[in-house]
Amino acid sequence: MSPMNHMNPTTPQADREVVRITAEETHPVRLAVLRADTPTKEVAFPEDHAPGAVHLGVRIDGALVATSTWIPRDAPDGTSPAVQLRGMATAASLQGTGIGALLIAAGRDHARSLGAVVVWANARDRALAFYEREGFVIVGDGFVDATTQLPHHVVVSRL
Repeated sequence: MSPMNHMNPTTPQADREVVRITAEETHPVRLAVLRADTPTKEVAFPEDHAPGAVHLGVRIDGALVATSTWIPRDAPDGTSPAVQLRGMATAASLQGTGIGALLIAAGRDHARSLGAVVVWANARDRALAFYEREGFVIVGDGFVDATTQLPHHVVVSRL
């Protein structure tokens, strides 16, 4: 598939490209980033092959360094149409360099193409500042995710 062009103007690296990938291609990055500090090493999500699920990644010089999964699914408050973001992961050495922002921009474009009015996620508490910088709002009380055993909050972004 052809790359999506979402360049961050503050980042001079022209070698970053947002691409569609398979669910299986997300697994190494999910394992390294999302499971490093959890009791489970399971990286396949039940929704990975759900109708309409799309997996986006960022490649630098051909290497996959970040992944995200976008699933058409009503928001927890019932808002529809909506898209859930899952498995947002950027290689630890590249966090804070704008790569996550590239994925969010591409995912929002994808969600808009589906007619979604909201993008939402169950975000790890330690990533809340990232989501807030990207325009998400924290909704409701926090919870401990059953799989990761880490604190999370629901975050929502209106499109």
